[in-house]
Amino acid sequence: MDTHLDIRPSPIAGQWYPGDARRLGDSVDRFLKDAGQPAIQGEIIAIMVPHAGHLYSGPVAGYAFAALQGLSPELVAIASPMHHPYFQALLTSAHTHYATPLGNIPIDQAAVKTLDAHLMQALGFGLTYIKNDPEHSLEIELPFLQRSLKTSFTLLPLMVREQNARVAHQLGTALAKTLAGKHALLVASTDLSHYEDQATANALDAVMLRRVEAFDPVGVIQAEEEGVGFACGRGALAAVMWAAKELGANHVQVLHHATSGDVTGDYDRVVGYGAAVMTKK
Repeated sequence: MDTHLDIRPSPIAGQWYPGDARRLGDSVDRFLKDAGQPAIQGEIIAIMVPHAGHLYSGPVAGYAFAALQGLSPELVAIASPMHHPYFQALLTSAHTHYATPLGNIPIDQAAVKTLDAHLMQALGFGLTYIKNDPEHSLEIELPFLQRSLKTSFTLLPLMVREQNARVAHQLGTALAKTLAGKHALLVASTDLSHYEDQATANALDAVMLRRVEAFDPVGVIQAEEEGVGFACGRGALAAVMWAAKELGANHVQVLHHATSGDVTGDYDRVVGYGAAVMTKK
C-alpha cells in the first residue's frame, strides 16, 4: 500500500451520484448510451458540461462526455466555480488524489505548480491549495471522465471564485501555456440559469449558449452584467474558452440543452444545463 497517497474523500458520493461503484458505472454508461455518439467537427480541445446531481444534469452532460469516448488524454484540466465562501480568487486541491467510487485519480502536481507560476507572473497571485473542500462542481465530472475516456489520466483541478474578465483571461492564457505540447483535455463545469420559470430559463440560456457558440468569452462574462444570461461558472467557462482558443480551437458546437424541469416535471423553478464541445477544425 502506498503510504504517500493523500486522497481527497468524496463529500458527494451517495448523494449527488451513486456511492456504489457498480451502480455508478451503470448509471454513467446509460447517460452516455442515451446521448448517442454526436457528430463532432474537428479535434476536441475542450468541453462544457453541467454539474448538478447526475439525476438532473447527467442526461445533458452525457452528450459532451459521449463525444470523448475513445479519446486518451494524459492530463485533464477541469475548471469549475467554487460555490463555498472561500475568499481566494483561484483554488486547487492540496491532496494528491481525488476519490470516486470508480477509483482514485492522481493530481498532476507538476502541472499545478506550472500553472501556479504562470498565474503568479501574470496576476501577482497564484493558486490557493485547500484540503477537504466540499465543492461538488469539479468532482461531479470525474465519474463521467472515468467511464468515457479510453485510458487513465492525471488531473489539474481548478476552482474559480473571482469571475471577472481580467482574471478569467489571464487564467485561460496560463492554462494554455501549462498544457501546450501535452496530450490534454480542458473541461469547463457550469450550470446555466438558476431558479427561473421554464420560459425565462430557456430565454436566458439561449443567449448564453449563443455566446458560447460564437466563441465569445467576453460575452459569456458580460451576459449576467447585462441581465440577458447566467452561468454560475462563467469565469471558469470563459477561462477554458480562452485557453482552448490559444491551443488552436476555432469552433464551438452546442450539443444539447435542457432544464431540471425536464427531469422533475416542475417548471416553476428550474436550473438550466448545456453541453458543448470546442474543436480545432
